[in-house]
Amino acid sequence: MYTGQLKTILCYGDSNTWGYNPHNGSRYDHKTRWPMVLKRLLNQGCHEDDPAFWVVEEGQNSRTSCREDPIEGDRNGLRQLIPILESHKPLDMVVVMLGTNDLKLRFNPVPYDIAWGVQRVVAAIQDSRTGPNEQSPQVLMICPPPTVDAPGFKHIFGETQELSKKLAHWYRAFALERGAAFLDAGKVIQTSKADGIHLDPEAHRKLAEAVAEIVRTCVGS
Repeated sequence: MYTGQLKTILCYGDSNTWGYNPHNGSRYDHKTRWPMVLKRLLNQGCHEDDPAFWVVEEGQNSRTSCREDPIEGDRNGLRQLIPILESHKPLDMVVVMLGTNDLKLRFNPVPYDIAWGVQRVVAAIQDSRTGPNEQSPQVLMICPPPTVDAPGFKHIFGETQELSKKLAHWYRAFALERGAAFLDAGKVIQTSKADGIHLDPEAHRKLAEAVAEIVRTCVGS
């Protein structure tokens, strides 16, 4: 039986969880990426050798919620999920931020379907029994911030700004249906104007702050 005090938070997402830099296409360093900022925030006041939280970064560029990508391949977040959960269990909470890549033109996106796809990921986490004592991990379902008009990825995403603004309504409804915590990231951060899809360093910091508050409320400190 699991009796450890260290709480484990898995951040499951796409390139904005991986830490894609919209200004040059590189990866932000460990001090900048929001899961690592989250780890520092959650462990404030703890000795470095005795943290209260362990945060796992699990971001993949172009990861979708549950769609098979015919161009980029092997990006289906639902299909990849269970081995990842099992490799890091026991998990106190899984933070899911997916859906941006489902906006791509090749998927003929509809807001309801995108949110439903993310809900399928949430449901699979809740059914996974990868939490402490073989129970379900708690889940935070994050709606990504709306995209903004920028030339960087327009050939892949097209004009998704208005479509992306409709996601939060459905994410909130599906999170409530599953009993998951919910965060509308568009209320606390904005997408970078550098490429219209990814996040600037300040957005990573603000997102981590918002997530930390919810984590503390849901699993304690």
